[in-house]
Amino acid sequence: MPGRVEYFDDPSAPIANSLVVAVTAIVTNDDGDLLMQKRTDNDLWGLPGGAMNIGESIGQAVTREVLEETALQIQPTGIVGIYSDPGHIIAYADGEVRQEFSICFTARIVGGQLTVGDTESTEVRFVKRSEIEQLSMGRSTRIRIQHFLERRTLPYFA
Repeated sequence: MPGRVEYFDDPSAPIANSLVVAVTAIVTNDDGDLLMQKRTDNDLWGLPGGAMNIGESIGQAVTREVLEETALQIQPTGIVGIYSDPGHIIAYADGEVRQEFSICFTARIVGGQLTVGDTESTEVRFVKRSEIEQLSMGRSTRIRIQHFLERRTLPYFA
């Protein structure tokens, strides 16, 4: 099994044994390109993010995760959505089976130099909006990007 497998409304999905607060960020550069990372746990492109730690706020979590994965300092500017669909299950190689609970933020860059920042990514780069469809990525990432690109006036909740 890869390090991470996602299931959507799949009756054969394993039963969740954890619920973890997680964050992702849609960070754009001055040209409107989206910051993406190629993940080591499933070899797919994704948005920078990860789990919130005890002792930090949700804003601190998204700021830390983006910094760890991309070496960019960001400031959250809004919320794309809150994703908690109980039909979305993420199974990890270590036996954890997580029900999704993720908050996707928009953010702006305030410092740093883009580089692969930790062991969770093999590549980080800004991707032109016209090239997003060609990237191999999971359904949850595509949904978040779609909601961002729709320029919704209210955050998505599910």
